[in-house]
Amino acid sequence: MGKGHTIIGLDIGSSNVRAVILQRFEEEEKPRVMGVGNASSFGIRRGVVADVEETVKSIGEAVKNAERTSGIPITRAIVSIGGSHIKYQESQGVVAIGKADGEITGDDIMRSLTAAETISLPSNTEIIHVIPRSFIVDDQKDIKDPIGMNGIRLEVSAMLVLGSTPVIKNLSKCVYQAGVEVDDMVFSALAAAKASVNKRQKELGVILVDIGGGTTSFSVYEEGDLVQIGVVPIGGGHITNDIAIGLRTSIDVAEKVKVNYGSALPDDISKKDQIKLSEIDQNEEGEVSRHHVAEIVEARLEEIFTMIDKELRKTNRSGMLPAGAVLVGGGAKLPGVVDLAKKILRLPVQTGFPLELGGIVDKVDEPSFVTAVGLALWGEEEAAMSSPGNLRTKLPAIDGLPRIGHTVDKMKGWLKKFLP
Repeated sequence: MGKGHTIIGLDIGSSNVRAVILQRFEEEEKPRVMGVGNASSFGIRRGVVADVEETVKSIGEAVKNAERTSGIPITRAIVSIGGSHIKYQESQGVVAIGKADGEITGDDIMRSLTAAETISLPSNTEIIHVIPRSFIVDDQKDIKDPIGMNGIRLEVSAMLVLGSTPVIKNLSKCVYQAGVEVDDMVFSALAAAKASVNKRQKELGVILVDIGGGTTSFSVYEEGDLVQIGVVPIGGGHITNDIAIGLRTSIDVAEKVKVNYGSALPDDISKKDQIKLSEIDQNEEGEVSRHHVAEIVEARLEEIFTMIDKELRKTNRSGMLPAGAVLVGGGAKLPGVVDLAKKILRLPVQTGFPLELGGIVDKVDEPSFVTAVGLALWGEEEAAMSSPGNLRTKLPAIDGLPRIGHTVDKMKGWLKKFLP
């Protein structure tokens, strides 16, 4: 990768659109944060485009802000995708090893991955990621990297991350109309994990929980492998709505009350503690109980964590992840959320922050920027692995595969990311 190689992560959420520009210099160990952009998101509902024009405006504003802080023009980006339409499915692919001497090459791995994605998909559904988890060479199981080994038969166990074709097309359209080309689309919880979860945590067993505005997404890792993903259709925006209803105030006032006075632990707040609404908005009057606000926040967050625990029960991992949970996203900043998550999930819990960065780190050093940073790191790693001389780049082209989720370059990237 050349000096000053630039990668942009574009996190398009229900509450905010965030852009992060990373630059990798050959002489530096860590990538630098060169620019950051943030804009309110008005066209996204629960992770899905609801208004194309508003979404394009929000993306354009975030991009311009990032360009302004860095002086670097943004023409292409790695883009997040989320929402309740995201599903996963396990799959296997089996092929005969091609070379006469039985040595496994990149071509064999590519063919096995192609075989793994040859499944019957529901209508209007397509594959976003094909993630190889382990390989079997003849009768030898749990192989992470089979290249160079000898055998007759190669089998891959893979996880397919699936998404709605109309949702993918609508999101792509909005990004293109904002003047940015989509280099790749990445499920938001996978991107967030790349930026905030280390290898040791993934080996021990960990869940990344991204509490966004409209949804809460998660990804679960064990023994270094991705074992489960999911999306809960509730996020921080629902807490704001609950406060607005409970206090009979506007959404804007409710958001300020949540950010400035919200807590997930009502037992720690005196019932006598009052919030003067006139100090938040001069058009409001009266006082509200801060304890009551905390009860509203606790109830909704408890619902979110209970739903996530229910998902973990499906794979027998409820309370069984030694490295615990890492909370990211705007909702992770609420006071008391870590303690509540410990109680509901019965796991060690910590707030996640972007790891291993240089440059203007203070601009992204918070849970809400983890996904945007992870997207850029995802693209940065893929670019590094595609550099000349890397063994994994010498894989054959596969014709006739659609742009999102199936291009050869993306398949290379998936392979490299999940093999040591």
